[in-house]
Amino acid sequence: NEGEHINTGPMRVLVTGGSGLVGKAIEHVVLQEGGKLEGEEWIFLSTKDADLLDVGQTRAVFEKYRPTHVIHLAAKVGGLFLHMKENMHFLRDNLRINDNVLQTAHEMGVTKVLSCLSSCIFPDKTTYPIDETMIHNGQPHDSNFGYSYAKRMIDVQNRAYFQQFGRRYTAIIPTNVFGPYDNFNIENGHVLSALMNKTYKAKTEGTPVTVCGTGAPRRQFIYSLDLGRLIVWVLREYEEIAPIILSVNEEDEVSIKEAVEMIADALDFKGKIQFDTTLPDGQMKKTASNAKLRRYLPNFTFTPLQEAIKKTCDWFVANYDTART
Repeated sequence: NEGEHINTGPMRVLVTGGSGLVGKAIEHVVLQEGGKLEGEEWIFLSTKDADLLDVGQTRAVFEKYRPTHVIHLAAKVGGLFLHMKENMHFLRDNLRINDNVLQTAHEMGVTKVLSCLSSCIFPDKTTYPIDETMIHNGQPHDSNFGYSYAKRMIDVQNRAYFQQFGRRYTAIIPTNVFGPYDNFNIENGHVLSALMNKTYKAKTEGTPVTVCGTGAPRRQFIYSLDLGRLIVWVLREYEEIAPIILSVNEEDEVSIKEAVEMIADALDFKGKIQFDTTLPDGQMKKTASNAKLRRYLPNFTFTPLQEAIKKTCDWFVANYDTART
């Protein structure tokens, strides 16, 4: 049975969603920082290589590259407004993508799959800090529940593959990721990147920056390259099925207001920053515990936020014409 053999040679790693924010960061770590070991192959897929909603195309791309390991980052995502409007689509599409990837990996004897969950899967009403044992203890926030439940099901499916087939498929839960190659769109980008674009625009146009809400919500931001380094470690060393939160320390949580000030500093924006308090703030905090990560890697150093913001702003300005805006 081909599903039973254990691969002992060098890894062949297939990365789904390989052209996105996290995929590009892993690619940088692997190709530019010596993350790739001798004899290994790393294949970074984008949507043009295969439509993972289609089980036939998923199977074909697995047949083509015959991976021993898979990092599954691909997902159907959108801005908050689209998520709220189309929960059914986000639920079904992500359930299908995830099932196609996990089941194809299982059928083809893939040794390990590392899937990427999202911090939006955490229960909405909860105590803080949130840890890995609390994921299913209550409903996710109702704005994008379709996407959140589809992501939670990856954890359920990983547990079932292990229980029934002994498969070592696991998942990571990063907090708010940012960095080069992010979606910087002001309407539907991630908060930090959207604010970078907004501030850059305000600087060139000589207008004030308007931030949605009070600026009081607090978030743990993780630089994509730090996350890339941690993902390579998880792939090689982490043996649990249970997911692991990849996040900066709790005390490194910052308010949106502090983050905007760092962005203004990085872009040398001297104009006015105003907060539109008629707009909602969203969740005030989602503090996650990285205690499990710290048990494994007590000495891992995260890039200081100001430095990571500066690097990302510099990348954005240099690549303005090709960045997703």
